[in-house]
This record gives sequence, structure tokens and C-alpha cells, in this order.
Amino acid sequence: MNSILDDFKLAFKTGNILNQLIVINVVVFVVLGVTGVFFTVAGYGSLFQSISQYLMLPANPSQLIYQPWTLITYFFYHEGVFHILFNMLFLYWFGRIIAEYIGQNKVLGLYIWGGIFGGILYLLVYNLLPYYAPAINGTYLLGASGGVIAIVVGAATFMPNFTVPLIFLGPVRLKYIAAFYVITSLLQSTGSNAGGEIAHLGGALAGFLFITQLKSGNDWSRIVVQFITWVKSLFKPQPKIKVSYRSAKSSSSAKSTNSTRTSEKKKPETSQSEIDAILDKISERGYDALTKEEKQKLFNASKD
Repeated sequence: MNSILDDFKLAFKTGNILNQLIVINVVVFVVLGVTGVFFTVAGYGSLFQSISQYLMLPANPSQLIYQPWTLITYFFYHEGVFHILFNMLFLYWFGRIIAEYIGQNKVLGLYIWGGIFGGILYLLVYNLLPYYAPAINGTYLLGASGGVIAIVVGAATFMPNFTVPLIFLGPVRLKYIAAFYVITSLLQSTGSNAGGEIAHLGGALAGFLFITQLKSGNDWSRIVVQFITWVKSLFKPQPKIKVSYRSAKSSSSAKSTNSTRTSEKKKPETSQSEIDAILDKISERGYDALTKEEKQKLFNASKD
């Protein structure tokens, strides 16, 4: 078990953002799935369902006001193996295209904004259109489909004529793949999975707007990256600063000695660009492809 956990930690720490998104979704799915099995076997299945609803996005605003975090948590939560399997496959296939041509941060931005847009459109439709009003109570949204569709449509908006080989069909242009999913989601928006299909449409809108704005010079992924960086900083221990007072004479005499020691002991720092290049090399060719020097740089950076 420790070996498996170490593998996940290494994949998360040294992997790219696309791999990290997949790892997060898979870990959440496994942990909640196993927990649900134990609760059900112990006779507390209904209790687990009640608890899990605090991760899903409710359609009822009076319930949402008490759990606003679900606008984010819902698109990291899946129920059913095939539910997460197809979402992660599409996330990987089309996320690689985005990552290769416009960068890893754009994958993260599209995924997050797609999930948010999908959730917002779902809430608006269920609360503004009379057809959906009877289903507001007891309706919940979950799954990464909104974020995944945002990546699919984003890739198609950026490179509409890029071809992808499909089984039985051969090479198909991205614009046709995106159009297929948008149209099918619209056609099924009054079916049994109406909330999920509406979220797909919201994610598609986010993907289109994201790339359109990017071409105009507005990078929506910056907001997401800056927010995540700020959250991470809250959990980093702050260095303790020791303040001492010395006489002017002793300070000046010690200054030259300290500067000499500093120059002797100071180690060369690894820049962020070097770390990014090493991580890109890992994602392309694997950890074993690194040189001894590159492995040492990555190890030193992980301790900072």
C-alpha cells in the first residue's frame, strides 16, 4: 500500500498539470467509493448518500447557500466506473493537445472555468425555466464533464482543422468532434440526465470564450493559477527570522567575514524554468531519461 501511495505522490509531484488533474479525480473516486462500500455494508448507506451530497452541486438555491463550495467540488466527484473512465480518457486525449500547443496552465484554466460555467448554467436553467422547476428539489450535479467539454471545445476553437484518428471513422477534425458533443448535449438536455447535459453546454461555452479571449490577449488561466498559488502559500511554513543587535564596530568587522562565508557556502539555485524543463522531460520520456544532474536539481527543488 505504501508503494502505491508513493507512486501516486511521485506522479503528482513530478507530473504535469494534466496528470495531476487525473490523479486528483481518481484518488477522490477511489476514496469515496471505498468509503461508500464500507458504509453500505455496515448498514449506513443512506448516511453516506447524505454526506456525499455535500460534494454535489444542488439545483435548489436555498440549499446551495449553505454549501457554496460545491460549485467547485462537484466536478471532482464521480459515481460509477464508466462515469470517471470516459471523463478521464477525454480529459487526457484532448488535454494533451491543449498542453502541447498552448501550455499546461491552459489545461487547468479550461478545466476550472468549464466546471464553473457548467455549474452556473445548470443553476440558471433549473431556476429560471419553468420546465425544470418541478425537479429542483433533490437534483444534484456531479462529474467533470463540464470541464472536459471545455477542453474539447477549446481545442477545436484553437485548431478547428486539427485531425484526430478515431476508431472505425479514421481521421476526424476537431471542429466536428466538438460540434457532435454540443449538439448531442443540447438534444438530450430534457432527458434523464438533463442537468449533466446542460453543464456540458456551459462547459462548451467556457471553452469557446476562453480561447477567443486568449487570442485577444486575455489569459483567463492566470486568475486560476494565481488563486491556487495563493492557497498553496497559506500552507507553507513561514521562515523564522532571528533579529540580533550588534555594535557598529562589530557589525562592520563581521560583515567582510560573513560575506566571504556566504560566497563560499552559497549553492547555485535552480531556476523555475529549469525545473519546468525537467518536468516536461519527465512527462515526455519518463523519469529514467533524466541525467544525474537533473535528478539532483529536482531533488533539491522538492526540499525548498
